Amino acid sequence: MQAAVWGSPIAHSLSPALHRAAYAELGLDWAYGRREVDAAALPAAVAELDESWAGVSLTMPLKQAVLPLLAQASELALAVGAVNTLLPVPGRPGAWRGENTDVHGVVAALAEAGVQRAESAAVLGGGATAASAVAALAQLGVAEPVVLVRSVERARALLDVAERLGVRVRLQPWGDAGHAAAVLAGCGAVVSTAPAGAADAVAAALVDSGARPAGALLDVVYAPWPTALARAWDRLGAPVVGGFSMLVHQAERQVELMTGREAPLEAMRTAGEAAMAATPDDDEDAASRLVSR
Repeated sequence: MQAAVWGSPIAHSLSPALHRAAYAELGLDWAYGRREVDAAALPAAVAELDESWAGVSLTMPLKQAVLPLLAQASELALAVGAVNTLLPVPGRPGAWRGENTDVHGVVAALAEAGVQRAESAAVLGGGATAASAVAALAQLGVAEPVVLVRSVERARALLDVAERLGVRVRLQPWGDAGHAAAVLAGCGAVVSTAPAGAADAVAAALVDSGARPAGALLDVVYAPWPTALARAWDRLGAPVVGGFSMLVHQAERQVELMTGREAPLEAMRTAGEAAMAATPDDDEDAASRLVSR
């Protein structure tokens, strides 16, 4: 059997290291590769899949583009409007269903930081990963998360996601760094989906305030790590977890969906850490290396 990760750009994806480590630990003679696929090439790529494929991991810009190509999709994937996992439909050659494991990744990563439930939460950023963050926070009991965005108009799609999830998103302009820092610090959980460097001013304002944040931070960037926001959170004595943990947990769920077996989480984590250590930082690429890869 074979599987792979598709997206563009894809060269720095850690998914091959994570999935291959899982297969080795499970004693499976499976292959897992990576392929550069953009939205225009996606229909042809999906059409090429045959019964030798156990599944495909999808990263940007394919998570929304794949939706019209699916025979089935989970309720969660449809609610979030994003699919990061393709799986064959049993008994229907050539038919594929979509799943979203990013939400599980957010929930599990926050659990590592001690967040099992939360009454209040904030999300920094308004893109596709923010939608998964809103869904994850809904699972943790947050019915009205604050979402800080640089453009409220461009983030309107989040309101549709929230409606499908049965929650009420409060979109607010990111605006002044001091205001953003105060909003984040007052919440029981925070998920930053901002690219590396984008929240540096907010981090500085948070440190200047000296106020210990009320809850844990999940910053979905995994390289370069730690981000300025993560350093500020840690400096002020509050729990922090990085995008690498989210990445490992979403891959853990993918492995379970593709193989039907419990994923060897620690073997995957060790392999991912080794792969990151062996990859030299490229500042231009690292700034965009979020958990989606």
